[in-house]
Amino acid sequence: MRTGLAIVGALMLLAGAVFAGQGLGYIPGSYMTGDVKWFWIGSAMVVVGLVMGVVALVRPAKRV
Repeated sequence: MRTGLAIVGALMLLAGAVFAGQGLGYIPGSYMTGDVKWFWIGSAMVVVGLVMGVVALVRPAKRV
């Protein structure tokens, strides 16, 4: 469970960084390029991905 949450958080962080980069125009080649709306969406995804990763790494493992 912790590993899966950490992986999903990392993927969300990376996708959000790409969205933010495209929204600011740093990564060309998409309809998102230069549209500031995608910067804000990507920024929110980065924050959520960081929170998921921190929760996955800080939460104690379940004992079976």
